[in-house]
Amino acid sequence: MCGIVGYIGDRDCQNTLMAGLARLEYRGYDSAGIALVDATGGMHARKRAGKLKTLADDLANTPMADGHIGIGHTRWATHGAANDTNAHPHLSCGGKLAVIHNGIIENFAELRDELKADGVEFCSETDTEVAAHLLGREYDRTGDLVAAFRNVAPRLEGAFTLLAVHADQPDVIVGARLNSPLVIGLGEGENFLGSDVAAFVEHTSKAIAVGQAQIVIVRKDAVEIVDFDGNPATADEFEVNWDASAADKGGWDSFMAKEITENPEAVSNTLMGRIQDGAVTLSSLDVLGENYFREIDRITVIACGTAFYSGQTAAYAIERWAGIPVTLELAHEFRYRTPFITDRTLVISLSQSGETMDTLMAVRYAREHGAKTLSICNTQGASIPRESDAVVYTHAGPEVAVASTKAFTAQITALYLFGLYLAQERSTLSSDEIADLLDEFQTIPEKMRAVLEEHDRIKELAHWMADARSVLYLGRSTGFPIALEGALKLKEIAYIHAEGFAAGELKHGPIALIEPGQPVFVIVPSPRHDDSLHPKIVSNIQEIRARGARVLAVIEGGDATVLPYVDEAFACPPTSEFFEPLLRVIPLQIFALELSTAKGLDVDQPRNLAKSVTVE
Repeated sequence: MCGIVGYIGDRDCQNTLMAGLARLEYRGYDSAGIALVDATGGMHARKRAGKLKTLADDLANTPMADGHIGIGHTRWATHGAANDTNAHPHLSCGGKLAVIHNGIIENFAELRDELKADGVEFCSETDTEVAAHLLGREYDRTGDLVAAFRNVAPRLEGAFTLLAVHADQPDVIVGARLNSPLVIGLGEGENFLGSDVAAFVEHTSKAIAVGQAQIVIVRKDAVEIVDFDGNPATADEFEVNWDASAADKGGWDSFMAKEITENPEAVSNTLMGRIQDGAVTLSSLDVLGENYFREIDRITVIACGTAFYSGQTAAYAIERWAGIPVTLELAHEFRYRTPFITDRTLVISLSQSGETMDTLMAVRYAREHGAKTLSICNTQGASIPRESDAVVYTHAGPEVAVASTKAFTAQITALYLFGLYLAQERSTLSSDEIADLLDEFQTIPEKMRAVLEEHDRIKELAHWMADARSVLYLGRSTGFPIALEGALKLKEIAYIHAEGFAAGELKHGPIALIEPGQPVFVIVPSPRHDDSLHPKIVSNIQEIRARGARVLAVIEGGDATVLPYVDEAFACPPTSEFFEPLLRVIPLQIFALELSTAKGLDVDQPRNLAKSVTVE
């Protein structure tokens, strides 16, 4: 949530900040603003509610003064409505200090009362303005922006990234982070700041992730990092492994459309270099110790939203392959109960951004209680992998659309690799069995491309269903979480009521929802597998057809036995049981995309949602 960008150097500051904010639009926002200091030491700020274009049009009509240092922000409202007044930046020190903020300051009310008692008048309803006035008061006392941060940051509770510039110190941007992301981009004679690397990747691929409870002092030719006590802190530089063009639409109508077509590459890139001589190689797990995976007795997966469904999908395979129980926990519930974790529990966290606040807090809770933690993440240098004991990066590339597609399949891919690695370590599958599964795994990207060829048929169906009020999804085994994910996609971007059910639950209540014409997607497993649930799914189809449902089935190509009982069928190439979800989910992604498009909605930036949920 919220996008933050900062710049100091010789470029045109207004254009650099606006370009950075444009690349952060995917994070979700409802207002935007920038502040810069001009060559004469004057502070200039502009902010507007609505899309970034509203601010861009305002600046085009009335440009700001030239400057070479500034900060910019896209806000996702938490405290106070989405309007011009509550938008960032917020000013203090008689308009000389500008502050932007990502996160939530949980003790803002008591701090606000303290400031009011000191005679401070507030303009907005935000918690951010509290930080602005506190910093302003401390600057007046010390005459130094870094000292002001050192005095204020430890007093703020909750989650925050703060950036500030002051007209009297036009050569420095100062920032602080606690439980909220901040990354520095390193340039030649210039430096950048961002809530993620997308803010500056068009200018530099060299980056530093700022650590927990740290303050950064950024000048055009120097970067300094200290902790809240002022002690020097170290940070590792990393190379961003994708270029700016990877975050462009590339001719597609939407990022989501582009990213759906990138599913095969996301899987292929996540597999790349990790399969050698019929075995899985995950060198990043060596840090856990030679015998660690033989000693664990359970796995707990923590995640939210789409990531939770990827974990739920993979749990079936991991339990079968590695012979170890896998439990799923919603990250935001995990630490508020009494989860059963010991030093023999491996806690796996799933997060595309690596900054999901609920998941980050759950990881910390697990480590505090003696468990080892493994992060599955798509973003280098993010907080969750840095605070985990080990990490397996997916290589989906930047995912800009709020509704996740290729990151979902990449997460399943990484988890499957881990499951087969675990089977190797625990000797629960033979080397021949593992080699056969890996051979099949490597055919999945090409089979995904075959599924993508169904796009036009699904588009036609989706446009025909643009007036649908509700869509239901049914699945069994690995088809169940795919049904849940399909329903989530439709809710996220088409604003249609959608529910996913385990098909076996149908007679326990959900069948009451079936009425004539009710669209129901059914994820149909292959009839070829041993102990296939195919006959049971066909029975479920018969039950809903008898009550007038319109059945839309995602099936294996050549499954003629189900065709007489469905109204529409979308075929996927045959594959092994646990690889079916990687294929079956694509038609559901396309359907949600095209139904949203048919309704004239913003596919990439659905209302009320943010790509990275960095507050609890």
